[in-house]
Amino acid sequence: MKRRTLDVVFSVGGLLLAVLLLTLGLVLRNQANFAQDYVTHQLSAQKITFTPVDKLSDEEKKASCLVDNGGKPLTSGKQAECYANEYIGLHVSEINDGKTYSQSSGEARALKTKATAATASGAPDAAALNEQYQAAQAKVTALFQGETLRGLLLTSYGFSIFGDRADQAAFVCFLVALVLLLATAAGFVHAFSSKGDEEVLAVVNG
Repeated sequence: MKRRTLDVVFSVGGLLLAVLLLTLGLVLRNQANFAQDYVTHQLSAQKITFTPVDKLSDEEKKASCLVDNGGKPLTSGKQAECYANEYIGLHVSEINDGKTYSQSSGEARALKTKATAATASGAPDAAALNEQYQAAQAKVTALFQGETLRGLLLTSYGFSIFGDRADQAAFVCFLVALVLLLATAAGFVHAFSSKGDEEVLAVVNG
């Protein structure tokens, strides 16, 4: 095979691969932009604003991201992670001595059973047990609301991470495509500026 033919074959192959990577990069960038816009739109619709720094408790001030975002609207995935873990997570842990919704719900159901039995039997502690059950149920409700909002915010954060990864992958595709385009251009230049008739892959007949 002649050198010029080989150069052209490799150059065309590199060009096709570069076009493929460029197309893939554009698709990934489009998806990254969609993820970013979607997360920003959904979070902005919630109209959540970080507590101003001067109103943060000493415990809240230990989280640097709460201090950095003090008074700012929550619009990004990274902010959602901070708010979910450092703000909601902190206050949820204070509702029932760090117990989760599942644990607290089990306790509330047990108290309800005792209160119902005490009321049915006319036990003197029936009223007290009912009060304990109502207090426990209030904690269950608060935990459910807090953990639900925290979960939704963390889901938004996770979605934003997919967008970030897509954006990084798009950058790599663009970079590799550029390298291939430069190599392709060099291949075409070499093909038509060197001794194109030189044999580089000779076929040997037996």
